[in-house]
Amino acid sequence: MQAPAGQQPADSAGRRAIWLSIAALAMTFMLPLAGLVMALFALMAGIRALPALKGVGKPTGIAVSGITISSIALALSAGATAMQLYLMDEYSAYQECMKGAGTVSSQGECFTQFRDAAARKLPADVLDVLGAMQP
Repeated sequence: MQAPAGQQPADSAGRRAIWLSIAALAMTFMLPLAGLVMALFALMAGIRALPALKGVGKPTGIAVSGITISSIALALSAGATAMQLYLMDEYSAYQECMKGAGTVSSQGECFTQFRDAAARKLPADVLDVLGAMQP
């Protein structure tokens, strides 16, 4: 027995929205720029799934969950990408320093230089929040 016309695509649209949003959230922590792009796709998939689910009388909770998770991923990845772009010069200097660091102590020195350079560029409030997040 086949599902009524339109019901199968609506169900898969809701599942697609939630899976894309979960993938976007995971990608945000690995590659923020890729997470940003994936979060936009997930948000569009969730928004498109809402009328499709409503049209066949299905619950819209999965699409709303996808929209919520993708919105969170979008905000996180946008913030992380902005931070990377803002600290691009400092990060490049850190990468160059790490290329020449042959010992653990010299690697620690590279990190200290990066942290100090970032501290000069970022407001103290941001550093306090980031410092509180470290183990």
